[in-house]
Amino acid sequence: MKAFVIDRYKGPVHAAEVPTPTLGPRDIYVKVIAASVNPLDQLVRSGEFKQLLKYPMPVILGHDVSGVVTDIGAEVTDFAIGDEIYARPRDLRVGTFAEYIAIHQDDAAHKPKTLSFEEAAAVPLVALAAWQMLVEKAHIRPGQKVLVHAGAGGLGSTVIQLAKHLGAHVATTAGSASTDLVTSLGADVVIDYRTTDFADVLSGYDLAIDAVGGDNLMKTLTVLAPGGLAVGVTGPPDAGFATQLGAPAPFKVILSLLSRKVRAAAKKRGVRYSFFFTQSSGEQLRTLAALYDAGHLRPVIDSTFPFDKTVEALTYVEAGKTKAGKVVITHN
Repeated sequence: MKAFVIDRYKGPVHAAEVPTPTLGPRDIYVKVIAASVNPLDQLVRSGEFKQLLKYPMPVILGHDVSGVVTDIGAEVTDFAIGDEIYARPRDLRVGTFAEYIAIHQDDAAHKPKTLSFEEAAAVPLVALAAWQMLVEKAHIRPGQKVLVHAGAGGLGSTVIQLAKHLGAHVATTAGSASTDLVTSLGADVVIDYRTTDFADVLSGYDLAIDAVGGDNLMKTLTVLAPGGLAVGVTGPPDAGFATQLGAPAPFKVILSLLSRKVRAAAKKRGVRYSFFFTQSSGEQLRTLAALYDAGHLRPVIDSTFPFDKTVEALTYVEAGKTKAGKVVITHN
């Protein structure tokens, strides 16, 4: 089958003929209809997590998928041939930039009925991330205050919607061209990052989600209420990340050192810092599908590219050309 792969870390993405996936007893075999691009694809390509996630080369990139089940393993109970699904395959089993993929049934859910395949492909990773950060990690309650940076992005646009659904007050940073979009998604406060320093106008936030990193993350700590939580999506990773991936103890020490500066700054201010990395969950995708079908959430799509133009889609995202939401790759 045709897929888009890398042969080495930091190497070019290119089309290749690769063997069709092997179907395990609890796997579903999926004909890919659409996939979407995430910053995580670039992080894998660059070898950012190569000490913790041992991908055999060549590796097919792609962390989001929607498609149709064409075969099932002998022990599959939740799906049947012909089912329409969406998924974020688990780490070390990614590879949605391909014609077919085998996915463990626990990582998939039936596609939201109200979404097209293209829309559904834009959802899994960012929706899971939003759910896991807001519900599982921060336990957001009505009336609490949430700041999400880059609110027009794929993750930010989803966090805004879910946080509002949970009853939170939401602030976001965005460019002036995206003000109407993020307001329509539910943002209560919109700060133009080009003209206003968010740290000058915000305070008392219970949760802040940062996908920018660096100085922006350090500044984000200053707008938190006592006991508040800053979640870093781009790093630095911490010991909890090593625990999540089941890494040996020495990696916990290494990652703890990498994040010591921001953790020390957080401790000094009486707040907390945590690195975040999305986990696959078909169960959570089922819950999220109901929210999409009920109209509480909607995907935001920047543009679509045909499957043959996957390299161009990745280049478009890496060049920072995305104006809002996700870039989707289609097989239609």
